[in-house]
Amino acid sequence: MDNKIIKHYSNGEVTIKWEPHKCIHSTKCFKGLPQVFDPSKRPWITPEGASTKEIIAQVSACPSGALSYFMNKSEEERPATVQKVHLDILPDGPIILRGNCTIRYADGTEGIINNVSSFCRCGHSTNKPFCDGSHYEHKFKG
Repeated sequence: MDNKIIKHYSNGEVTIKWEPHKCIHSTKCFKGLPQVFDPSKRPWITPEGASTKEIIAQVSACPSGALSYFMNKSEEERPATVQKVHLDILPDGPIILRGNCTIRYADGTEGIINNVSSFCRCGHSTNKPFCDGSHYEHKFKG
């Protein structure tokens, strides 16, 4: 699980953290706040395009946890607040885990799940156990 790309984008008040290896390509970010999230541009995240309040609301809607944020004064990462662990099985898609927990991988190493993560159900992900959106391409039904 090492060497994963993590990028940060700031408007001076809030910093958006993007972890592309967690992304399931739900398109919620750019459909919900296209003035900040535009995959046709580089960089694709321009936090100057909206208010901090709008950015926090949109980042909190990310179903995979690929997007999180922290306020620059505190530098404490703040994904959407979740108290209990919940599992949602999406029709024809991944299992969404909402909450904070420890994950133990097949090789015995451990990691932390903070807030939201998506787990593959179709078997085609190149980032197992996490979903990478392959269920769309393979027209997974389940």
